[in-house]
Amino acid sequence: VQLQASGGGLVHAGDSLRLSCAASGRIFSSAVMGWFRQAPGKEREFVSAIRWGVGTTYYGNSVKDRFTISRDKAKNTVLLQMNSLKPEDTAIYYCAKGSDWDKVMTGKAEYWGQGTLVTVSS
Repeated sequence: VQLQASGGGLVHAGDSLRLSCAASGRIFSSAVMGWFRQAPGKEREFVSAIRWGVGTTYYGNSVKDRFTISRDKAKNTVLLQMNSLKPEDTAIYYCAKGSDWDKVMTGKAEYWGQGTLVTVSS
């Protein structure tokens, strides 16, 4: 399984950005796809996750009501729509794929993408 994250860039505070994570191979309905981020000098932080089959979602407190995760089954892609971006959202964003919620949300997903940099200027 390979995960290819894209969509990062430099934006201003208040702007929006959409990240994509394309996955190779089959994704089972029970799989959970997630996004994490890591800012310079900080620990990796859970951002959001989605159950591939039914589409159940979960968000970290810092992005709730601003970010939306979704999936495109036809394209084997997970999307992260980020609105009302803040300078503190600046980080490398990683997508991950795991076999269950616990593994993904505790950062123990089996597969990780290479990351895409998001920079939000004030």
